[in-house]
Formats: sequence, C-alpha cells, structure tokens
Amino acid sequence: MKAKARPQNPAPGAGISRLISRPLFVSLILALVTFAVFWPVTKYDFVDLDDSLYVFKNPQVERGLTPAGLVWAFTTYQTGNWHPLTWLSLMLDTNLFHGMFENDAAGPHLMNVLLHAVNTVLLFLFLRTNTSAHWRSAFVAALFALHPLHVESVAWVSERKDVLCTLFWLLALLSYGRYAAALKVRSLKARRFYWGTLICFALGLMSKPMPVTLPFLLLLLDYWPLNRFPDHRFDVPTLRRLAKEKIPFFILSAVSCVITVIAQSSQGANRFLVLPMSVRIENAFVSYARYLGKTFWPADLAVLYPYPDHWAMLLVVLAALLVVGLSAAAFWFKRRYPFCFTGWFWFLGTLIPVIGLVQVGRQSMADRYTYVPLIGIFIVLTWGAAVWVARRRIPIGVVTVMAMLVLGACVIRTEGQLSCWRNRVPLFCHALASTQNNY
Repeated sequence: MKAKARPQNPAPGAGISRLISRPLFVSLILALVTFAVFWPVTKYDFVDLDDSLYVFKNPQVERGLTPAGLVWAFTTYQTGNWHPLTWLSLMLDTNLFHGMFENDAAGPHLMNVLLHAVNTVLLFLFLRTNTSAHWRSAFVAALFALHPLHVESVAWVSERKDVLCTLFWLLALLSYGRYAAALKVRSLKARRFYWGTLICFALGLMSKPMPVTLPFLLLLLDYWPLNRFPDHRFDVPTLRRLAKEKIPFFILSAVSCVITVIAQSSQGANRFLVLPMSVRIENAFVSYARYLGKTFWPADLAVLYPYPDHWAMLLVVLAALLVVGLSAAAFWFKRRYPFCFTGWFWFLGTLIPVIGLVQVGRQSMADRYTYVPLIGIFIVLTWGAAVWVARRRIPIGVVTVMAMLVLGACVIRTEGQLSCWRNRVPLFCHALASTQNNY
C-alpha cells in the first residue's frame, strides 16, 4: 500500500502575503493612512480666501439643503463658476455637521479628507483593474494621497470642487475600463458602462469644469493600458473609430467650456490681467517646468504664486526645450514604453485648461491644479522604476525600503505644508516667505 501523502504546511508568511495582495486590504490601508496624515485639518479654521464666499458668509450654504438652495445652485454663477454639485455638497455639510463640532470648519474639512481618501482608493482600483499591476498601482495611489502638492486641494475648503470633481472623474475612468473590457468579450453590459462613463463625466463637469479634457484622456487610455490600438500602432481607421465613439463626450466638453466662459465673464474673473498671448505661452512653458520641479522637490509651496513682470528669455527657452523634448521622447518610445506615452500626455493634457492660456485670476500657477495631472507623472515614474528594477534584478527588499523612504519623505513634507493651513496667518506668512512681490 502507498503511504498517504502528508499535507504540506504553508510557507511561513504565505497567509500574510495573500492578505496584502488583496485589493480590499490595500484599499483599507490607503484610506487609513490618508485619514491619519490629513486628520489635523479637522481642527483648522476656515481661510478667508474664498471660504467666506463658499461657506461661512454664504447665506444659501449656511441654510443647508433647501428647495430654494437647489434652484440657486443650478442657476448661480457666483465665484465665476457653474458647479451646482459643489454648492449642493457644501449645503449638505451644513445638514450633516452643524453643531456636531466646536469648530464650524471641522465638518467641511472632514468631508474633503473623506473625498480625498475615496479618490485614492478609486485610483488604485482603476489602475489595478486595467493593468493587473498590484503594487505599482498601490504605489501610484499612495503618491497621489501623500504628495505635498495635493495639500491645497484637501486642506482648503473652497477646493471642495477639486476633490469632488475628481471623484466623478475617477468613477468615469473605472466605468470606461469596464466598458472596454466588455467590448472585448462582446458583452451586452458594454452599453451600460458607456452610459455610466458619460453620466459620471457630466457629474464631474457639474462639480468643476476641469474634466473637459476627459475625452482626450480616454483616447490615451485606449492606447495604454486598455490596448485598443492593435500592437500599439496609431492606424487612422482605429483612431477615427475610437474618436467617433467619444463624440458625446466632446459635445459635453464644448458645452461646459461655453458655460465656464459665460460664468467667468459675468463675475469678472478674467479682469485681473489682460496679457498678450505670447506672454501667456511663455508662462505656460515655465509653469510646466515649475510643476515638474515641485513634483520632485516640493519646496516653497504657496497658496498664490504671483504673475511676474516677465520671465527671463533663457528660462523660457529651457522650459520649452524641456517640454518639447520630453514630449518627443514619450512619442518616440511609445511602443516600447506605452506607459510613458499615456502618463506624460496625461500630465501635459489635463493641465491645459488651467495652464494660463486663458488667464483667470492673478496666479501664474497653483498647487491645486496638479491634483489630477500629477497622476500621469506618478505612472511614468512608477512603471519606469519597475522596468529599471527588473533589468538590474534588484532584491525586492531593497525596492520596498526605497519605496517606503519616498513615501515617508512625502508624509514629512505634507505634514509640514499642512500645518500652514491652520488659519490665514501662517498661510499668508508662508506665502510671503516663499514668493516675491505677492500682494
């Protein structure tokens, strides 16, 4: 008789390995870390820089959700924007949190942190679902959650529109990924996911007009990671078919652009500066370079970066060469490293509405504008690092330590920047110390 085979004991740590490889576990960790880092803002005050217009001196918002407030939210151009869902979310804060905390700003701050945590999880799920790269997706989401350039979007109550529109933006990307997957297997659910993407896009536009570039971003995702271009080649028939598929999205973008121009003109939001287009183009190139610089070395962050009298021509030329050079490299290596193509043009394209070609306000750039665009840079860096590590066969332990050091540095810098938002005094003093000629 044959001896019975003894059941093999699982390798030490196998259970832990399976646990941390589950998306639910990683999502929970990402959300908890995000809450832990940004929790101090629940003790901060409002900042009398738009917060009075949006919340504590706005009678419609202070009344909470009412039928009259609902009508007002969809018909007002106050603050130079048409973003009814943002107004409704701030009104909901009044209903949910009024009288709950000693500090009236605690509730709106808490909601911003909650939305930021949800956005972090949605980004992780979108990347993991469509690339099957578990740890790379988690690292990109962690960078998104903890990078100091994103403090402004979370710590400033007035930027509710930023975190709220990104919620619908990422839901649209998730739905679009499901749509593309359903098309491959000819599932009847494809149409449902298509309309889900369109609805989420519309909701995002009603929170902030920033997502107007989504149709172009969807085309980038068609290239990578959805791989809807055969063999990563730009053939005209495929490009025409995919672009035609997005006609309803382009229509919504056009409508949003028209509404935004009307809203800003009605409130005089574009009255501050009337600059020649050549000057605005120069500032756009310099701003791209400055955003990249602050991504890698996030120092001297300020709530407002004044528009300079002029940029030095050498700086403009170097910035233009940097942008054009990186764009050419991303295009040249698009088949070999498709993530570079999508990631770089994600960054470049999603910044176009706020890069200053259409000047609104006094700022030459703003940290909050990087909230979604930096995802593209994080993708390039993370997937590029993975290629580099694989070629050099660097031990996984060393890679883990390096990743933790990067995230630890982000946490330290984010906590420092977060402390500037306690109230307007440290915030404005820090801006004066970090910039020149700041009104």
